[in-house]
Formats: sequence, structure tokens, C-alpha cells
Amino acid sequence: MTDTSKIREHMEVVGADGVHLGTVDKVDGKRIKLTKADSGEGAHKGHHHYIPLALVAEVDGKKVWLSANSDVAVTFEEEKSDPI
Repeated sequence: MTDTSKIREHMEVVGADGVHLGTVDKVDGKRIKLTKADSGEGAHKGHHHYIPLALVAEVDGKKVWLSANSDVAVTFEEEKSDPI
């Protein structure tokens, strides 16, 4: 199992295919909270997205690598609107 305690703020999160999925805001329980800057467009803009820690395959010095390709990993994302 990967040591997820090595995950730090501002690390890049990438799928197994190397495609950028987001940037770490923080680890929140059993999930990685991504920054709002990577929240997408339209209805997704301005919301935090979360990736389950169970998808983390490896943490190197600058990147969090997921075990799934980016197109599959986004289907596991959770979205949370921030209160207005």
C-alpha cells in the first residue's frame, strides 16, 4: 500500500496515463480535496472535487499518481459546493 501521508498541498494529481486531474488542496479524511482552480467549467466551476485515497498508486516528490487512467478516475470524483 502507498504511503498517503506523503501527500502535500500543491502536489499535482495525475491519472495512470499521466493526464493532469487536479492539484492537492489537502487530504480530507479518506479523500484528496482538489483546489477550486481545477474545478472545471460551467456547473463544476467553483466547487471542490475529491478523489478517494484508495485510487492513489504512488506518491513521488511532486506528483500523486492514481491507479486509474484520467478518464476513469474522474468518474470516482465527488463534488462539494461551498456555502454561499
